Order: sequence, then structure tokens, then C-alpha cells
Amino acid sequence: MRNTFCSLALTALLASLPVHQAQAKDTTLRIATEGAYPPFNYYTPDGQLAGFDIDIGRALCDKMAIKCTFVAQDWEGIIPALLAGKYDAVIASMFITEKRKEKVDFTEPYQKSAMTFVVPKESKLTDFSPSAMAGKTIGAQGATTQGDYLSALYPDSDVRLYPTQDAVNLDLVSGRLDAQVGDIIPMLNWVEKSQDGNCCKLAGELITDPKYVGEGVGIAVRQEDDKLRLQLNQALAALVADGTYQKINDKYFSLNILTLE
Repeated sequence: MRNTFCSLALTALLASLPVHQAQAKDTTLRIATEGAYPPFNYYTPDGQLAGFDIDIGRALCDKMAIKCTFVAQDWEGIIPALLAGKYDAVIASMFITEKRKEKVDFTEPYQKSAMTFVVPKESKLTDFSPSAMAGKTIGAQGATTQGDYLSALYPDSDVRLYPTQDAVNLDLVSGRLDAQVGDIIPMLNWVEKSQDGNCCKLAGELITDPKYVGEGVGIAVRQEDDKLRLQLNQALAALVADGTYQKINDKYFSLNILTLE
């Protein structure tokens, strides 16, 4: 996932100032998420969106004193739908990369970023270099930085891309993959806390190449919406300063996802 929060530290002064409203009181900030990426965003059994991203979004709206609504959008279409005006911001654990910044702007990071290999517990794999993985079958979610990473660096492997992270996990559990690459936090959560993930383990060194993991995880907005971006930055700095961010973090994670420690 994606020193990421340094800029927020520099904006700590903003946290002591009143947070301005992003929009008029009679309007609503429309926030998109994927809904298929636990524990960051997912559906509860009764059909409600939940997760770390949702809680952060609600806390930001509280700080900004505005109403907000959440909509689910398939990952591959999440930036195009933002650009088309379907919603105003994307809070979906999205890596800040140069490629994405050609289309959208991002707030300061609200998570640190890194990726990891995941393999079955009985796997003998220890070397995850492209040459060592030649001929191996490796999975990742499509239209993601981990998918881009595998496609670019592992041409001699059988790289398989899937529509959702759950689909990647399922094929690893079912023995159809030798390994997968995913974001460190959801992968750690999956292997430690889920029944299916008990089959598997994290492996190799963390993947931190900024070309693929970017500058951290940020909130995406349209490039013309700079005022909204700055207001979200101010609200985010306030959440960190008053301890709200840490409370949300501790609800989901055993480590601090600003530092991955």
C-alpha cells in the first residue's frame, strides 16, 4: 500500500483551524468505493457498505459538516465514472500513481503503501524474482497496480488477472495459482483473520517500488475540483490530530497503517 504521511504532518497547522464546508448545506458529497475489498470496503450481510474506507469517509464528512452518501462501483470503472460526474470523490484504497494522476488529483495519503506475495502454507517458494517465477502461475486483481507490476516484470510467468480480489483469493485457495500479489494490509487481514486465508501465508520481501505502489493511498477527485481536494486534506489532518483516525485504524488493524508498523 502506499514516507507517505509526511505531507499531512506538514499540514498539521490546518487541524487547528475550523474545517470549512466543502459544499453548501443543502448538497451532498457523493463518495464511491468498490464494496469488494475487505476490510477496507465491503458489504455487510444486510447489504450495507462498511469498512475502513467507509468509516474514514463518514468521519471526513463529519469534520466538513456536510452530508455524504456512498455508492459502490466496479473497480475497472471507478475512475471513468468519477470523471463522468457519477460521484465527487473515490475512497477505495487507491494507490497514488503517476499514471492515475494524469486523469485525477489526489488528497494527501491516508495509508502507507506496499504489496506482497501470498502463497499456500505448504509452498516451497522463497525466491520471487522474475527468473525464479518463470513458468509459475501468479494472480492479481485486474486494473490494479499489482496487476501492472506482474504484467510488466513477470513476462515468463502465467499472469492471471481477475475482476475482484475475492476471485484471486479463491483461485489461490483452490490450488489454481502458485502465488498471488496483493496489497499488504488486506492480504495480512485475509491470512490472519479469515477461514479461507488460513490456507496461506505472506512471502518474500515487501514490494515498495514507487513506480507501482506510488506515494501512498489517497482520495481521488476530479482535477477541476481542487477546492474539494484541499478541504478533504484539511479534514484529514484534523482526523489525525484529534485521534479519530487512530480509533478507526484500531477498529480494523493491529498495526498502524500510516507507518505499517
